[in-house]
Amino acid sequence: MKIRIIERFKFEAAHAVMLDGKSEEIHGHTFRLEIAVEGPLKKGYIMDFIQLRNIVRAVIGKLDHKNLNSLFENPTTENIALWIAEQVTAKLPDDISLKRLVLWEGEENGVELEF
Repeated sequence: MKIRIIERFKFEAAHAVMLDGKSEEIHGHTFRLEIAVEGPLKKGYIMDFIQLRNIVRAVIGKLDHKNLNSLFENPTTENIALWIAEQVTAKLPDDISLKRLVLWEGEENGVELEF
C-alpha cells in the first residue's frame, strides 16, 4: 500500500519568460502549488502536515512577491517547478519522498512533475 499526504499553497510572483530569444513583458501571477509526498506509515501517519507545510513554505518564501527573473535565467513554470522540487526534496526526511508536484501559473496553465 502507498500512502501519500498532499498540501496546497499559493504565492505571488512576477516574471518575463524568454520565448524564441525574446523576453515577454514582465507580468505577475498567483501561482498555486500542490505537493504530494510518500512514505512509510508510522504510528498512524507518514509525516506531520505541519512539518511538510513548514518545509514548503520555507522554499516558496524565496519566490513570493519576487521578480523571478532575478532568480532564474528563464523563469518558465517548468523551471520554477523543477527548482521547487529540488529544494523540497533536499529538506524532506530520509524516509519521505516527493512523488508529485503541480504548479499552476494562474488559473489555467500548469505543470505536473511525477517522481
